[in-house]
Amino acid sequence: MHVFELTRRLIDIESITPNEGEIGEFLWHLLSELAARHAGEVEKMPVEAGRVNVFGRFGDPAVVLSTHMDTVPPFLPAREDEEHIWGRGACDTKGIIAAMITAAEERLKAGKRNFGLLFVVGEERNSAGALVAAQNPRGSRFLINGEPTENKLALGSKGALRYEIVARGRMAHSAYPELGESAIEKLLDSLGRIRRVKLPVSDTLGPSTLNIGTIQGGRAPNVIPDEARAEIFIRVVGDVSELRESIQRAAAPDCEAQEILFIPAVQLGSLDGFATTVVAFTTDIPAFHGAWGKPFLIGPGSIHVAHTSEERIPKSELLEAVELYKRLVDKLSN
Repeated sequence: MHVFELTRRLIDIESITPNEGEIGEFLWHLLSELAARHAGEVEKMPVEAGRVNVFGRFGDPAVVLSTHMDTVPPFLPAREDEEHIWGRGACDTKGIIAAMITAAEERLKAGKRNFGLLFVVGEERNSAGALVAAQNPRGSRFLINGEPTENKLALGSKGALRYEIVARGRMAHSAYPELGESAIEKLLDSLGRIRRVKLPVSDTLGPSTLNIGTIQGGRAPNVIPDEARAEIFIRVVGDVSELRESIQRAAAPDCEAQEILFIPAVQLGSLDGFATTVVAFTTDIPAFHGAWGKPFLIGPGSIHVAHTSEERIPKSELLEAVELYKRLVDKLSN
């Protein structure tokens, strides 16, 4: 398939985390056909029931091209115009998968081997697939991770620190609020203090940022709420030990701050002849723990339209990415 056709096919397979079963089977069959033509090997790497990573190797893989197969909701089917391919996962990361597979096929047709393809589950939630892959390395020296960076090598990416802020109160009739304790009011007070916490700044990655992503709580408009909670997500840029203490202090005494996820910020390398950038999003790279080799981060598309109803990928960047991935594998294999 042409890279445009493969991108559309992948987009039309709904793979919202953790529903990666169908796309995992599709990619396994696709890589198996490629392996049959070019003396390769393909394996399924179990993550949990119905979810597998897919790894294809062609010779002894010095370099592995890798990205994730899951997407965020809602599902958006593929459509196409003269300049773009649209749909959920177009740039994050169905188009990247298509560019990597196309680059692999073109290298193989040119008689070039000693590389691999690794597609993992769960990046959009908890990097479950990358964590399993980290326990099962295959000897590669370099990992090229694909995320939408507008085809520029990322010099670094921010990390993630996610909390659930939980407040507890006492129910009462809203006509007699003095008989109860409002969990929602406690939550709002804590969130106000958390928003005023000073966040770390990095010369390379810029400022940390905080998002209050969800708020839930209460029983009814005429009931003093006995429970409320919020989820906050901090894009971090360096050491978080002091920040963790600050969040706990700001949440207290009204609420409990429960840490749900931490992914550290990473500093990445550059290569001569490749444009560079810095990104604010988090990737699977920290979850690999270096087990698959020194990481590089690059891919077509803009993160600014990922996770939106306008997600799309420029066709010109898809074509450029195929050539970039071939150049990268060639350069790192030498």
